[in-house]
Amino acid sequence: MKNHVTAFFTGKIPGADPAQLGKVLNIDAGKIYLPIQKHTDKIAVVESAFYPVVADALITKEHGVLIGVQVADCVPILLYEATKGIMGAVHAGWRGTAEAILKKTIKAVIEKYMCSAETIHIALGPAIRGCCYHVDFDVMHAVSRATGPGDYSVNKADKYCLDLPRANKYQALSMGIPEGNIWLSEDCTFCRPDLYYSYRFSKGTTGRQGAFIGKI
Repeated sequence: MKNHVTAFFTGKIPGADPAQLGKVLNIDAGKIYLPIQKHTDKIAVVESAFYPVVADALITKEHGVLIGVQVADCVPILLYEATKGIMGAVHAGWRGTAEAILKKTIKAVIEKYMCSAETIHIALGPAIRGCCYHVDFDVMHAVSRATGPGDYSVNKADKYCLDLPRANKYQALSMGIPEGNIWLSEDCTFCRPDLYYSYRFSKGTTGRQGAFIGKI
């Protein structure tokens, strides 16, 4: 991410709470916009009014707002289109990945803002990786149907080891994003509970970290 764009992933510290982030960044917490996430494939365009909406992906070209998503094992994804300054944030759990939310977000950016896939940069943040994410056939089938072939899963007995960040990387590549424009974190949230919240590691209720991008 470049020029005057601020983009980052958080861990347990400072987490994804707008009030805490506002203090760290020295900005008004009201300028930090998070959607109501429901594991959907809905994409919201953030313009002048910051009303709460159900969505798991955001896109904007606005200045003065930091858009973001919250995660705790799911994949946090940031997008930046370099010629027109379009920004995006995506929450991709297995359901969102199976619904191809990243592909739909890329398509929305290209079509709404009349730009090219070659100018879009993508960063995939810390998430649960194939070393720790064991799923059944139905989940694996749903993700593979949306993603196509690739080295993002391993079959072990009656379980599959699914690497969600890598699956989303393949989806980005399938949309024409150059591989050199894609950055993928190597951190696994389940492996590093000291740094990240992990829903699976905690076996239920836990906090959230996030991914944020904006021109602030």
